[in-house]
Amino acid sequence: MDGTVTAAPAELARRLYDALAGGDAETLDALVDPAFVGVLADGMPDGAGTHDGAEAMRRDGWGAIGRGFRARAEPERFLELADGRLLVTGRYTGSGRRGGTTLDAAFAHLLTVDGGRITHLEQYTDTARWRDAASPFTTLTLTITDGVADLRLNRPDDGNAIDVAMARDLREAATLIAEDDSVRVVLLRGNGPMLTAGGDIGLMSGTAHAELPTLLRRMIDDYHLALERFAAIDAPLVVGVRGAAAGGGLGLVCTADYAVAATDAVFAVGYGRLGLTADGGNTWYLPRLVGMRRAQEMFLLNRRLTADEALEWGLLNRVVPADDVDTEAEAVARTIAAGPTRAFGGMRRLLRTSYETPLGEQLHAEKTAIVDVAATDDAAEGIAAFAQRRRPGFTGR
Repeated sequence: MDGTVTAAPAELARRLYDALAGGDAETLDALVDPAFVGVLADGMPDGAGTHDGAEAMRRDGWGAIGRGFRARAEPERFLELADGRLLVTGRYTGSGRRGGTTLDAAFAHLLTVDGGRITHLEQYTDTARWRDAASPFTTLTLTITDGVADLRLNRPDDGNAIDVAMARDLREAATLIAEDDSVRVVLLRGNGPMLTAGGDIGLMSGTAHAELPTLLRRMIDDYHLALERFAAIDAPLVVGVRGAAAGGGLGLVCTADYAVAATDAVFAVGYGRLGLTADGGNTWYLPRLVGMRRAQEMFLLNRRLTADEALEWGLLNRVVPADDVDTEAEAVARTIAAGPTRAFGGMRRLLRTSYETPLGEQLHAEKTAIVDVAATDDAAEGIAAFAQRRRPGFTGR
């Protein structure tokens, strides 16, 4: 065999790559067998694993890549193997939709063609280059799949303490999420044994005293912008807490619309021990969530709450065993992601302003919000589904 191929398999493969690059769903349907199996390389930041069926591959394989990247596969060589499969080699080029480096990664695809349609594709590629292109962050990870923005603090060796880089990353992540219309819920957790220890004490203690105010101003400006943007978006925020949520990091729990924690989690502000006042929105949220007297106790006496106390005081929605935190938080996030996102956004804003708004103004705001959201597709679907006694199928629009 001289390494050449018959025209049909190579032509089918070329048409496949052109259809993927152009988003041509009709051509994809004609090329790909309904029982198609796609295997994307382990380590891919989006779409990794085996996808059984053409629809699953379009939605969870190629679709996931498309949601995370502006990328195209550029084939260079087509070789027929002795077992009848087609080996295609080339390069992926493009960029991540959430920042990161430019994508330039070699690939090898093994394709099986049967009955004039492509039945199997197995991908090999430099996944490290994909990961570099996927994320602009050094202290966080962010993936957006099926409406869920999965955000994880990622300084586990430092207790996910908030430093200048993490504050900046949180601001950028909040901005990217706010600009992504596909996001219907934000799921926030921490890699490692705890959510966050709060501000990075090592960074503060290692900073010259005269320079500390400047450091804190830079860091807190970015962090507070992140919290404001998380509070302003339509997508609700779900937080899962393992280990601890302390100091300014407690503000992430307070900003959340639903918070679940492990039975051994602890919560504290701790500013008094440092001779500092508060940040992270804690002086605004805590009196509203736990009451003024309890908030004063936390600040003035450095009161540390157990998970059960935090639940009793109103800081949490649920306490579960540590091994169940991720499962519970993910389940809640998926439930919310299936809901009417625009309506949820209106609810979030109405609730957050209710403490400061006179009754007359709040009634007017309620009227304005419900009239606006009544024009959405989800409102039409929700009303129709209720009248027909069926479960609604919300799209977030």
